[in-house]
Amino acid sequence: MTDSADETAPRKRGLSWVIVPVLIFAGLVALFSFALTTGDPSKLPSALIGKPVPPTKFAAVEGLTDKGQPLAGFTSAALKDGEVSVVNFWASWCVPCVQEHALLLELKSRTGVPIYGVNYKDQPVAARRFLGRYGNPFKAVGADSKGRGAIEWGVYGMPETFVVNGAGEI
Repeated sequence: MTDSADETAPRKRGLSWVIVPVLIFAGLVALFSFALTTGDPSKLPSALIGKPVPPTKFAAVEGLTDKGQPLAGFTSAALKDGEVSVVNFWASWCVPCVQEHALLLELKSRTGVPIYGVNYKDQPVAARRFLGRYGNPFKAVGADSKGRGAIEWGVYGMPETFVVNGAGEI
């Protein structure tokens, strides 16, 4: 009798080591399922809403012209001119940027609001090709080749657009 009792004891202990990880896994699945189904996925809160635009300077995209004239970059000071403006971070390699670009062109034609573009981690030739192919809605286009400006602005991913009031606040 003792032999059969000894044989069953390890099975019980072995079974508990299987059940505990399964319960932990089930708990994590429930937690992640809850997190994925709550909230509005189209809204990513920006920590900069209501705050001044970060002090940044975006150099012009090399070789970019508009109507034969070189198109300048811009600084955050240009966004404090008393006029509402839009700042759009984009890249030529970004598929959603192509989809959004048509909306930016329409926004410019309907409202005339100044739109400033920031070309993110892109080659100048690719940026020029993108704007040549899809059109240029931007008043100025700056290059953010290292991505430091995007970090300062709290950009989550491409494309990302900010509305800036005339006082230079997001």
